[in-house]
Amino acid sequence: MTKQTVSVLLAAGGTGGHLFPAQALAEELARRGVAVDLATDMRGDRYGTGFPARAVHRLPSATLGSKSPLAMARTAMLLSRGLIASFKLLGELKPKVVVGFGGYPTFPPLKAAQLRGIPTLLHEQNAVLGRANRMLAKGVTGIATSFAATKYLSPDLAVKARLTGNPVRTAVIEASRRPYWKPQSNGRLALLVFGGSQGARFFSEAVPPALALLPMEMRHRLDVVQQARAEDAETVSAAYRASGITAEVSHFFADLPERMAKAQLVVARSGASTVAELTVIGRPSILVPLPHALDNDQLQNASRLAESGAAWCIEQKDLSPQRLAQDIGRLLGDPEALAAAADGAKKLGRPDAVGRLADLTEELMRAGRVGG
Repeated sequence: MTKQTVSVLLAAGGTGGHLFPAQALAEELARRGVAVDLATDMRGDRYGTGFPARAVHRLPSATLGSKSPLAMARTAMLLSRGLIASFKLLGELKPKVVVGFGGYPTFPPLKAAQLRGIPTLLHEQNAVLGRANRMLAKGVTGIATSFAATKYLSPDLAVKARLTGNPVRTAVIEASRRPYWKPQSNGRLALLVFGGSQGARFFSEAVPPALALLPMEMRHRLDVVQQARAEDAETVSAAYRASGITAEVSHFFADLPERMAKAQLVVARSGASTVAELTVIGRPSILVPLPHALDNDQLQNASRLAESGAAWCIEQKDLSPQRLAQDIGRLLGDPEALAAAADGAKKLGRPDAVGRLADLTEELMRAGRVGG
């Protein structure tokens, strides 16, 4: 079998946080002459990634949510169907390795790979091992982590874990070449606001009234780019017009990495991909973790950046428009603090994460295990 016919199956849930690092690995493996297939759930590609796979296989899956007997029975049925379909698919594809990126849609392909004796690798994007990954961790061949310390990674799991970082897309690497440009006296102030791949109603409701509280001189210097849900976009735009603030509002920015690179301050959630991209590009941010998230993964991510001086973490329950206006105004008026945070973020970035993860994948392809 030539290298060009060797294949790897990637399994990722249908959210940007899982798909983006999977896309980055797919791009790198393709550069190395490895064919890639993607197994995902029925949501498909909603984020314009144009996933670089030989084929995308949508398998039955479900998330363990409600604990009602009916819901649990339906989940078990869908996961069983997914396991059967995955077992058949692996028999057809014969991949050398199956790499899972978290979320319950990864459960059937990785379990099927274990039944077939195919090496398996889990990648955890967050500072806490997710529930689906915790369920799979004991049975996989190797675990790749994105943070030096990962919550719930017990000693028996740590022996087969390796720190790779969270892979970012090629567009992020290209954007990282733009140096940080701190605010200049009386110059324009570039503020980027987004809530992750699905947007955030909270920012649509909180940020425009907060910015309206800024002094007029600062409002007139602002250039705001904000991601908002489609149904909220016109309301957000109208609020900015009423405040005399120049703003571009859209439900989706295909060039978000480039927008990050142009920003002098970012206000965002702290999902795994957001944190990885902010640190690789090196931009200061106010991070507002998604509340009520399982395992508080976003709070863990934001706290790691804040502890390193790379960001400011504010929990949503503490964030009134007055508080947000005070913090944004203070930071935009302190170019040196922003530049220091940008530098701190850049030091945390792992632009080589995709290479490290691809190396680990190829190691498993050769040996079927993780070496020390």
